[in-house]
Amino acid sequence: QMTLVESGGGSVQEGGSLMLSCLHSEYSYGAYSMGWFRQTPGKKREEREGVAASDSAGVTSYSESAKGRFTISKDRAKNTLYLQMNSLKPEDTAMYVCVAAHKVEVTRLPWAGIWGQGTQVTVSA
Repeated sequence: QMTLVESGGGSVQEGGSLMLSCLHSEYSYGAYSMGWFRQTPGKKREEREGVAASDSAGVTSYSESAKGRFTISKDRAKNTLYLQMNSLKPEDTAMYVCVAAHKVEVTRLPWAGIWGQGTQVTVSA
């Protein structure tokens, strides 16, 4: 079973930056995609929203809110997925969770996704 552990969350002022990391074990089912979703307070797990995704070829995609501010990247040698978050806004406050699956899209939850435990990001105005 693949495992994913996020880190890098914290509290930051509006306009600040954070870099999230997702250290993961090897995905043993062939090509896979990874991504970041976020869950805000009061929302259910199934209401998690996609933020950024990176497919097996390294092609990336972003939600409209993340576009231009966030960058998703992979370091295969370190088995780590990153999310560089710049120009943070209070509305970015959420639990950020990384996921691995055969296909990850920011527009919907992936089928048979393997999820990390999440890391909290809090942005103050």
